[in-house]
Amino acid sequence: MSPRAPGHRHVPRHRPGYLAAAAVFAVGMAGTTLPTPLYGLYREEIGFSELTVTLVFATYAVGVIFTLLLAGNHSDRAGRRPVLLVALLCGAASAVCFLLESGLPLLYTGRVFSGLSAGLLSGAATVTIMELAAPEDRSRAGFAATAANMGGLGCGPLIAGFLAEYAPAPLTLPFLVHLALLALAGAVVLALPETVADPRPRSRLRPQGLYVPAAVRPVFVPAAVAAFAGFSLLGLFTAVAPSFLAETLGEHNLAIIGTVVFGVFLASTAGQSVTGRFPASTALPLGCAVLVAGLLLVGASLAVRSLALLVAGGLCGGFGQGLAFRAGLAAVSAAAPAAHRAATVSSFFVVAYTGISLPVIGVGALAVALGVRDAGLIFAACATVVALGTGIWLYRRRAEIATP
Repeated sequence: MSPRAPGHRHVPRHRPGYLAAAAVFAVGMAGTTLPTPLYGLYREEIGFSELTVTLVFATYAVGVIFTLLLAGNHSDRAGRRPVLLVALLCGAASAVCFLLESGLPLLYTGRVFSGLSAGLLSGAATVTIMELAAPEDRSRAGFAATAANMGGLGCGPLIAGFLAEYAPAPLTLPFLVHLALLALAGAVVLALPETVADPRPRSRLRPQGLYVPAAVRPVFVPAAVAAFAGFSLLGLFTAVAPSFLAETLGEHNLAIIGTVVFGVFLASTAGQSVTGRFPASTALPLGCAVLVAGLLLVGASLAVRSLALLVAGGLCGGFGQGLAFRAGLAAVSAAAPAAHRAATVSSFFVVAYTGISLPVIGVGALAVALGVRDAGLIFAACATVVALGTGIWLYRRRAEIATP
C-alpha cells in the first residue's frame, strides 16, 4: 500500500520504520512461547497430567482467537500504536502471572493474557509493518512481518531453555528478562509513526467476528486452509515436544529442548525467505508437500525413538509451513482493502490458531490414555492426511489462486 493510500497518513522517513515494528512484533511473540521448555518444571512443582499441559497451552490459543474475533479490526479505527501498546501490556501481565505462580490458576491466567497479547499483535503488528514500508520495500516488509512472528515464537523457548538450564531461578529469570524486553519494545512503539489517518483510541470495540470481504475470499480460503495445516505442526512442537523429548527420547536438557523447538520456527523463517521466488499458486501446495515430508519424519522419529529424525522432521515441516504461511499471508494482505486489512488478516490468524490448538488438545487427551509416543504417532498420521489432502486441493485450485 502506498504511504498516501486513502485512510492512512504519510509516514515520515526519519521516524522508525517497518524493521523497528518487526522487532516489537518479535519481542511480543517471544513471550507467548517462553513457558514451552518450562512445563516439565511446572509439572514437577505442581503435579499435573499431559492433558493439563495441552489445556494450559490451548487456553493461550483460545485467548488469541477470542481477541482476534473481538478486536481484530480495532486498530483500523483506534490506530495501530494504541493497540500495540495494549498488546505489550498484556504480555507484561502474563509474565507477572508466571512470576507470582503458585498453582494452576495463575498458569491459566498467564496464558490467557499471553493469548490476548498475541491476538492483538497478530493483526495490528502485521499491518503496521506493511504500512510503514515504502512501496519498493513491500516484499521485504512482508517477509519481516512473518519472520518476526515465527522468529519471535522460536526465540521464546530458546531463551527460556538456556536460562532455565544454565542460570539461577529457572522459573523466574526468563520472565524478568522478557519484562525488560517488553519495556524496550514499548519505547519503540511510542516512537513509531501512526499509519491510521484519523485514529480514535477511545473508540468502542465493534466485534465483527470472522470478516473477509467477498473479493478476497478466493485467495483467503486456500491460504487459510494451508495455514491451519502448518500451524498444527507448530502447536505440536510448542506444547507437546518437550514431553516427547523427555519421555520418549530421554532428553531432559532444557537448553536442548528449547533449541529443538527454536529450530522448527527457524526453519519456518527460512521457508518464508524463499517464498518470494514462487507465485502463491505454487508456494502454497509446495509448502504442504514439504510439510507432509516433515510429518512423516516426525512419525518415524517416534516409531524408532530417534532424536535426529525428530529434529529433521521439525526442520523439514517448519520449512514447509513457512513457505506456505508467508505466501498465504502476503496474498491475503495484498488482496484486502485498506479499510479492512487488519480485520482480514486477523481472520486469517483465527484459522491458523484454530489449527495450533485443537489438534494439540487431542494429542493431550490421547497421551493420557495411550502414552505420549502413541499419541504422537496418531497425530502425525492424522496431520499427514490433512496436509496431503490440503496440498492436493491447493494444487488443483492453483489457477484460481493465481487469478482471484
